[in-house]
Amino acid sequence: MPKDVLVADKAAIDPATFALANCIRALSIDAVEAAKSGHPGAPMGMADAATVLFKNHLKFDSANPDWPDRDRVVLSNGHASMLLYSLLHLTGYEDMTLDQIKNFRQKGAITAGHPEYGHAKGIETTTGPLGQGIANAVGMAMAERRLADEFGSDVVDHHTYVFLGDGCLQEGIGQEAISLAGHLGLGKLIVLYDDNEITIDGPTSVSFSEDIPARLAACGWHVQSCDGHNPAELDAAITAAKAETGKPSLIAMKTVIGFGAPNKAGTASSHGSPLGGGEAAATKAALGWDAAPFEIPADLLDQWRAIGTRGAEARQAWEARLAAKDADTRSEFSRRLTSQLPDAYKTAIAKARADLFANPQKVATRKASQIALEAITPVLPEMIGGSADLTGSNLTRVPAVDSQFTAEKSGRYVGYGVREFAMGAAMNGMLVHGGLRPYGGTFMVFSDYVRNAIRLSALMEIPTVYVMTHDSIGLGEDGPTHQPVEHMASLRAMPNLYSFRPADVVETLECWDIAMRSAKTPSLLALSRQGVPQLRLEETGENLSEKGAYVIRQFGEGRDITLLATGTEVSLAIEAAEALHADGKSVAVVSMPSWELFEAQDDDYKAATLGSAPRIAVEAAGKFGWTRYVAREDDVIGMTSFGASAPAEELYEQFGITKEAIIARAKALMA
Repeated sequence: MPKDVLVADKAAIDPATFALANCIRALSIDAVEAAKSGHPGAPMGMADAATVLFKNHLKFDSANPDWPDRDRVVLSNGHASMLLYSLLHLTGYEDMTLDQIKNFRQKGAITAGHPEYGHAKGIETTTGPLGQGIANAVGMAMAERRLADEFGSDVVDHHTYVFLGDGCLQEGIGQEAISLAGHLGLGKLIVLYDDNEITIDGPTSVSFSEDIPARLAACGWHVQSCDGHNPAELDAAITAAKAETGKPSLIAMKTVIGFGAPNKAGTASSHGSPLGGGEAAATKAALGWDAAPFEIPADLLDQWRAIGTRGAEARQAWEARLAAKDADTRSEFSRRLTSQLPDAYKTAIAKARADLFANPQKVATRKASQIALEAITPVLPEMIGGSADLTGSNLTRVPAVDSQFTAEKSGRYVGYGVREFAMGAAMNGMLVHGGLRPYGGTFMVFSDYVRNAIRLSALMEIPTVYVMTHDSIGLGEDGPTHQPVEHMASLRAMPNLYSFRPADVVETLECWDIAMRSAKTPSLLALSRQGVPQLRLEETGENLSEKGAYVIRQFGEGRDITLLATGTEVSLAIEAAEALHADGKSVAVVSMPSWELFEAQDDDYKAATLGSAPRIAVEAAGKFGWTRYVAREDDVIGMTSFGASAPAEELYEQFGITKEAIIARAKALMA
């Protein structure tokens, strides 16, 4: 069918909705043309669905964009960012001005190429890497259900809507998230699938031929298909999806990418580049749009602004319902949503520390993590734990969170299954939703699988907690496939991430304390399988791990050598230091649980901690990065290869991470 006939056909279905949708199309075309880069095709194709959703269904109030019980909208196909920016501007979000639209993708603008969490109100999460948006939305839907079970559906009762395209469905994380959502029966999760049959490389037939509705139906989803340019069909489909409470919903919308463009509609050429001046003008003519660039006719803008205020009455009614709750409930609800720690938290940490100093523990740091969780989860009901099918190894389940999150009832523990990436992204979704503090566990070596979710935690400045056990060759017999070697270095390279490797049970508690008090930085705890002695035996009243590094032992006056170490190797360094001191040397041992926090200290503290004597670093991981603190890699007692399968103590001997190796290197340096 010729493209001009197609446009005329669709306009005749519902002229009013078509005109409103054209506001989105026109702004998207103009912004991409002005920026000379961007993705006009998807916003043009999804404009009708977005209009129907915002006009008829979405619960929101643009004057109060942070209303806790608003519906969430996630643009998982984040390259279509002008769809979201247009909607925010048209519906009257104060910060999304016309100047911001005009400066799309430009320096200093809140209208980045992909939506960035924190840049503008109405951007619920960062969506750039495809598939993470839908996985974030799964976490949001989980948070909604959990909070509704805790505080009541009269104050927590909203939907999470997701726009996504073929790319999100091709990424592995997309399927992980879809499977998890179906298993948990997240009935308030509604996905609008932009089925336009186009990818960057051309038609989807190049690489993608599966039956998406059938796939999601097999995962336990409620599935519908409709014409993505027919407002009546879209409205009926969203209405039916909202009525389905026991299953997440997919609405497969057959759409035309670049809808309205005479020569580029339905082609890959409208995907990731401007239409071009001639095609842009011809598209507007085909759509019947004659306003100047960036200009929205007053009558249409008035209609959009009315849509933006439509939820004010619902918000006010919600505020009244919350106000009717008892004072304790209101206070706790507010505390949760503002991420404030309760007064009982300090007391719990102090008691846990006192218990450790009264009864020292020789345990693996993964067990130390469990001990810390046993102390803090009872006083932080917002904490929700989980593991990627490794609960018995990660030790992430403790009595206070010993209630399973299921399709029937939300609990405080999530069985994520073997879905590490979806776990990380869902936890991010819970955090940006608000009201929960999630943590999730897997093996350290599988941080590779979840890495991009960790990266987005850091980029969005949200304090997700990743519990990564079996942190070195010390895990032993599972062999090199499961022994992380390069992982600590790669994680330390990531901006705004606390990558902790605690030395003992006290440092582990301190690292958990730092993670819980962190407001804008995610934390990753690298924890051991093998036991280590408690090295700190006297209470100083200070969280020393918060300094990132500190002198944990001093043998003799002054310094002939400084031994730097992390994790399980701190005790090994202390053994070597004792032997060197017996030989007449003055030795300082520095524990470095967090490079990031150490780098944040002032220069005087760093200089005093590191000292001016020769330095050796000890870590059962790759040597890369340690030359920040030692003169050369020869001064690092660590790994230069992958590991092997054998008992842990034999592997340390095999790879030369021993007391004797430390002593030998120290003597060579001092000589």
